Amino acid sequence: MRPTIRQIAPDFWNIRGSFKTAGLIEVGTQVSLVRRKNGRFVFLDAYSLPDEIDREARALTRGGKDIEAIINVHPFHTIHVRPMHERYPDAKLYGTARHHARFPDLPWDAARTEDPELHAVFTDDFEFSVPRGVDFISPNEQVHFSSVLVFHRASKTIHVDDTLIYVRLPKALRLVGLTDVMRFHPTLGQALEKRAGAARDFRSWATDLAERWREAKNLCAAHTATLRADQIRGPSIHDRILEALEKANRTLEAHQRSYG
Repeated sequence: MRPTIRQIAPDFWNIRGSFKTAGLIEVGTQVSLVRRKNGRFVFLDAYSLPDEIDREARALTRGGKDIEAIINVHPFHTIHVRPMHERYPDAKLYGTARHHARFPDLPWDAARTEDPELHAVFTDDFEFSVPRGVDFISPNEQVHFSSVLVFHRASKTIHVDDTLIYVRLPKALRLVGLTDVMRFHPTLGQALEKRAGAARDFRSWATDLAERWREAKNLCAAHTATLRADQIRGPSIHDRILEALEKANRTLEAHQRSYG
């Protein structure tokens, strides 16, 4: 996959990059560059930017001087953390508990991405949401369901890794009536906490998310695709999140039968 940088909305750019599982299967990855109200910039996620993409990012940010922070939002997305910090060493570095544990030598800010303390720092521009009812850092390192979802109010854009998946079908398939797909990551069943009420907590969180971010017009999802306002045909992002929850019913009901 050739890395690209695209403006999704005013003050919001999404960079799509290459990532291959087992070094063979291309699944892609992402990082978003967002301009705050104060004129400074934040990276959501980390990616080893190729020189041509780095030049574009620096052209937007006065040679990188206006990059205020790098916020790593997915505990299991760690490959590009160190290269990103080395590219922009003056940006404040934020990560989850797992990032801190894996790279204890990096200059992490004390506030972790999943913590309300960090959310308060950026409250003028962003809203954050941590899924409920699921392990945030699963003991099974193959389960990458949970991440901190981020909503940029000014551009009405959601940035999400793994938790929500959006698959944009090829034009030829859409022309014959097939629709694009939004769903929760297939590891949901493994991620649900093994306790009574976990499935209900997840339902409540997902419903609250759809309502709280009802005004969302754009969605940037890791490994899959972006959904921009000018591409939406049919249901809104709000409705698509609720449809994704409906598709997860069988998984949630099975969990409730086992755990209550």
